[in-house]
Amino acid sequence: MSKYSSMRFLLYLIVYPFLWCISMLPFSILYLLSDFIYLIIYHIIGYRKKTVRENLALALPHLSDQERLVIEKKSFQHLCDMFLEMIKTITISKKEINKRFVFTNLEVYKNLEKQEKSIAMMLAHYASYEWVISMNAYVTFSAFAIYKKINNPYFDKLVRTIRSRFKATLISNKETIPVIIRNNKSKIMSIYGFASDQSPKISSAYHWQLFMGIEVPVHTGAEMLAKRYDMNVIFLKVKKVKRGFYEASFEILSENASAVTNYEITDQFLKLVEQQIYETPEYYLWTHKRWKHRRK
Repeated sequence: MSKYSSMRFLLYLIVYPFLWCISMLPFSILYLLSDFIYLIIYHIIGYRKKTVRENLALALPHLSDQERLVIEKKSFQHLCDMFLEMIKTITISKKEINKRFVFTNLEVYKNLEKQEKSIAMMLAHYASYEWVISMNAYVTFSAFAIYKKINNPYFDKLVRTIRSRFKATLISNKETIPVIIRNNKSKIMSIYGFASDQSPKISSAYHWQLFMGIEVPVHTGAEMLAKRYDMNVIFLKVKKVKRGFYEASFEILSENASAVTNYEITDQFLKLVEQQIYETPEYYLWTHKRWKHRRK
């Protein structure tokens, strides 16, 4: 084991017991801790405050500086909540997570499963995208969540282990196509979760579209793979009801993706994400540099 690998392993050994202890806290204490972390992250460290402020000014120019400041603070409060909710997932029971993350129209999804076609589920980094894994309590298809691999292999394994508690298999961007090909050949009906609202590498940008009034490159992988492998496409809209409680609803984007004009599904997805953001902007992930590549 190299010195660098040893350091990463040592960091994991130090941090994991701390994370496990946090996950055992009752929610009332957990959110008090979140309030404390918010004070440090926002008021003392100022983590990505400049990025958030710039993003809000770009995406919500119709609001006043004071209105955007309110959203900015609320977004950091939500970010801290979501971070601790992610840690809570280490030990949360299935009963508890199903109580806190409710699906309002499961029949829409269930009817798609009856068609015996795999499903591409598109969603945004909005409200709680971490607890979407609770959906696996209601899914009969094999479930795969596409994610960006963590550099530290020990923490990466931890994230995979947490998700596997709820029957979700994490696959990295590079693993996605091989897994879909293998499942398709083996006729394994699957659902794949694509968080498709963030910025792609400019070198792999095949399509540009207006997002929050700004022309940017967009991820098209979910749509293109759905076309290639004849998958149904759905959108999962997540709503934060109150602190620690969420509701999610399904909307069909296409039941015949190959017959739809290229990028139409992706553009429809972006419009639905915009609606989410305009309704309650503080629950979007503003810390990401979504508009770093844009056309004037």
